[in-house]
Amino acid sequence: MTTLEQKAEFEKWTIKLRDDICSELEKIEEEYDHDYLLPGQFRRESWQRNDPTQPDNNGGGGTMSVLKGRVFEKAGVNVSCVQGQFPEQFAKEIPGTSENPTFWACGISLVIHPLNPLVPAVHMNTRHIVTSKSWFGGGADLTPTFEFQEDTKDFHQAFRNCCDQYDPNYYAKFKLWCDEYFYLPHRNEARGVGGIFYDYVDSGSFDTDYAFTRDVGLTFLKIYPELVRRHFQKPWTAEDKQKQLQKRGRYAEFNLLYDRGTKFGLQTNGNTEAILMSLPPVAVW
Repeated sequence: MTTLEQKAEFEKWTIKLRDDICSELEKIEEEYDHDYLLPGQFRRESWQRNDPTQPDNNGGGGTMSVLKGRVFEKAGVNVSCVQGQFPEQFAKEIPGTSENPTFWACGISLVIHPLNPLVPAVHMNTRHIVTSKSWFGGGADLTPTFEFQEDTKDFHQAFRNCCDQYDPNYYAKFKLWCDEYFYLPHRNEARGVGGIFYDYVDSGSFDTDYAFTRDVGLTFLKIYPELVRRHFQKPWTAEDKQKQLQKRGRYAEFNLLYDRGTKFGLQTNGNTEAILMSLPPVAVW
């Protein structure tokens, strides 16, 4: 079982990863060559989760970090560390809660919606959850409006390299899981070009599983800025933007209809604004 020291270490790492990602995105905002729009900066807002099952109603909380800039129309990087008890019906869906619905969960979740339609949108999250069992989950997936094969190849290769350091079966397993998960059955189409998605990772070694999850975050921090810098200065048309807005509509449909993270946050009385941060600033249908 995860110790208090391990929980504190994971929370500390999650905050550092958030800070490093926000810093890199702000650096890209500074790099953009624009005469009159100022580079965007992250604005942070903390929140607390009240839980009557906890002493002093302290169910933990988190911090929203949102940037609205000239490269990233909306970038949200959220961290949360919450604790309490699952509602009775929801507890039935979570491992290790059949006798005790108590939980602790900590993680980072980000979604980036670029202004330029040639720059891909992206999602990434990593988390650690503790009930009477404990496990790690997370992943990253790319959602371009216009797919560039080189981007898709490099994004997947980066996460393959990450996975292969820990288990030769991880990449194939987690890629398939991503393809199956980020799919809109009512549209009969994938949300994007995939990546990796994993959950319930518990090898029996906290250190190994934590290291893998940490490397997933570091892999994202390396590869996604590279993809942004390939395209963010390129010209685009009104037609390109319209196609991006339509793609964003599909993104919103998935997150509201199927996303497990959205469901988890709402079912555990999380901060609604933080939960729905993933939705695009503008979309069309």
